[in-house]
Amino acid sequence: MRVSVMTQVVPDRLVPERLLLGQMRLPGWRRWALPAALAWALCYGSLRAVWALTGAPSPPPVDSDLIGFTGWWAVGLCAAAAVVVVALERSGWSLALALAAWAVAIALAVASGVVLLDVVGLLLPGVGVKVSLAAFASRVACLSGAALVGTNVLSYQRHWHDACLVCGSTPGTVRLTRPPRWAWVAVWAAVAGCVVRLLAQLAVGFGSELLEGGAPALMFEVGFLLAGTVLPLALVCRWGRVFPGWLPVLAGRRVARWWVLAPAASLGVGMTAYFGISIVKLAGQTLTGTWDQGFDGYPLWFFWLAVPAYLTWGLGLGVAAFAYQRITRPVCNVCGR
Repeated sequence: MRVSVMTQVVPDRLVPERLLLGQMRLPGWRRWALPAALAWALCYGSLRAVWALTGAPSPPPVDSDLIGFTGWWAVGLCAAAAVVVVALERSGWSLALALAAWAVAIALAVASGVVLLDVVGLLLPGVGVKVSLAAFASRVACLSGAALVGTNVLSYQRHWHDACLVCGSTPGTVRLTRPPRWAWVAVWAAVAGCVVRLLAQLAVGFGSELLEGGAPALMFEVGFLLAGTVLPLALVCRWGRVFPGWLPVLAGRRVARWWVLAPAASLGVGMTAYFGISIVKLAGQTLTGTWDQGFDGYPLWFFWLAVPAYLTWGLGLGVAAFAYQRITRPVCNVCGR
């Protein structure tokens, strides 16, 4: 008598991620994340050590290339980055280690926050933002370090939480099909921040800068309004994912997700980092009475309206961009989620 043996094929996407590690080729960024972070820490840390001895660039508007971390503090931050990425590679799961690594990544991002003003000054040289190329390069390098450390932490978390190494989703991940309520709250917070910033400027007057700045200043103002109204709404409205029917040629086509996601995420992170540290400094100067009354001739109350408005705007953009990424993320080719 012949005995037939039935076998059951289990799709790879149903097998826990950790069991597939030996069969799946690691994504490219996972293979180079650690050596790239160590190389960055060595090179940039060495440069910061030289500058600690000889003097770093001190351009306006903050008289330092980095915010909060100057001299040997910047060297220590690079050393901390090297320590945490090595620890992530050699350790088992530790929440404290993950939090420490994220703290280093956030510190690097905050330290390079002025890079947002550099980008504005380079794209629109007529708006009056002075740019030092040496300081700009240093800030970009510091921001790159933040990205590298963050990449290593993401890889660490995905490995120890049975998440897909490529997309980061887990078996319990719920795919968003429409913007959740918290995304709408974030969007309207961003729009409100833009409106409050405009009202603060209206209260003190616009002066003659707009007319004297010519086309670059006008382009900046138009971009300012678009970034505070159209961009946030595009993150939650359907026309931010599918072109509306009244547009010729493009009607009904899908919007390339990075057209919306890249500027929203970049502005969200940049504004949050820069104005987050700005409000801390403003609070300190207000409490100690060291605030410079002569800054552009604006009163102190103006900054207590403008800076929190910018911070709210940036946070709203960042949160809404996260929701947009979840909604528009394509199906992963590895895990099928």
